[in-house]
Amino acid sequence: MATRPTEILSLTREGLYCPAGDFHVDPVRPVARALITHGHADHARSGHGAVWATPETLRIMAVRYGEDFCETRQEARLGEAVRLGEVTVSFHPAGHVLGSAQIAITQGGCRIVVSGDYKRAPDPTCLGFEVVPCDVFITEATFGLPVFRHPDARDEVRRLLDSVRLFPERTHIVGAYALGKAQRVMALLREEGFCEPIYLHGAMEKLTELYKREGIPLGETIKVVAAERPKLGGRIVLCPPSAIQDLWSRKFPDPVTAFASGWMRVRARARQKGVELPLVISDHSDWDDLCRTIRDTGAGEVWVTHGQEDALVHWCGTHGIRAKPLHMLGYGDEGEAEPDPAPATAADAPAADAAGEAA
Repeated sequence: MATRPTEILSLTREGLYCPAGDFHVDPVRPVARALITHGHADHARSGHGAVWATPETLRIMAVRYGEDFCETRQEARLGEAVRLGEVTVSFHPAGHVLGSAQIAITQGGCRIVVSGDYKRAPDPTCLGFEVVPCDVFITEATFGLPVFRHPDARDEVRRLLDSVRLFPERTHIVGAYALGKAQRVMALLREEGFCEPIYLHGAMEKLTELYKREGIPLGETIKVVAAERPKLGGRIVLCPPSAIQDLWSRKFPDPVTAFASGWMRVRARARQKGVELPLVISDHSDWDDLCRTIRDTGAGEVWVTHGQEDALVHWCGTHGIRAKPLHMLGYGDEGEAEPDPAPATAADAPAADAAGEAA
């Protein structure tokens, strides 16, 4: 008789726990042994006893938290099956950010895959998503509503470059998350032939240098110096989203404020943040890719961890797939998950326009 999924993974106050292997996956509190899907702070926290993750994720955690972020660490090789107690564990590319991985856990003929955060769209800064067949797929649902359909990120970067050409005297300040999104925007700019230096808020410097050490071609980047801000007309500057409306951004020449996020699909969010140039660039799967991924895994059961859980659970039910929301807390405070309510209807989202936004 196959092991039941709930015997392999259960939900505790720390997060998902595997008793047969005695480990947690992306725990929200310090634990003895943690398996980490990727380096965003809502999934990768410091203070654990032992941490097992991809080499890139371990290096990201060391940059963010210091070399003593855990007591011991172990590198996971993608695709390699390792025995932990009574279960077999393997890591597989998730396509979210550098080093991101899904974690497959198998026991007694039942395989569960924990997706972490993931996307199916191409990204020059990380390995692409790998479909892992499984019995139970544990998926995020950050953009788990039919209204969310992301355009091609390359088209959005071209819109940014068009604006730079149209307003050569103005600084273009792009809000982007410091891990993953900022580096992806830089890499896409380089792929489009933008050869000028890209200027960075100091909060992005260390992680960007890490990406460069990992062999990601980001070109010349320069840390913004306060005295130089008035001289950066015509330049592209990347900063954390919080800095867009901060005093830091007001010393640039007539800045064009941009924000790279899947949430820019929603007009109201752009207006609330005072964004002049919304760039719909997401490191999460949109509705179509969430549904496609569930089908591709062949899973007969789906658990939804965070985001728009109910809509995806309902979709699964209409397609003959057992599904349930996990109502997990503590995720989504970094990257693109935001606490605001997402739009319930297509009327709340932007219509298609010449910028290439999907309807």
